[in-house]
Amino acid sequence: MIDLTEEQQRELEKAELARLRDPRTNETYVLVRADMYERMRTMLDGATKRAGWDDPTLDAYEQYRKKT
Repeated sequence: MIDLTEEQQRELEKAELARLRDPRTNETYVLVRADMYERMRTMLDGATKRAGWDDPTLDAYEQYRKKT
């Protein structure tokens, strides 16, 4: 775990999440509170299970996934 910088702390005071950009890659990340992340993760896990995405027979399709 890393500590937030003062600039990051100020940004978080403005909103529930903050967007961060990695200047080396120009990729954007979203910083959310841990409790919010856990709620989103629980919702997504429930949705994927209801959709059948945890069905082991679907593992056979992983061979078709593009390699990055």
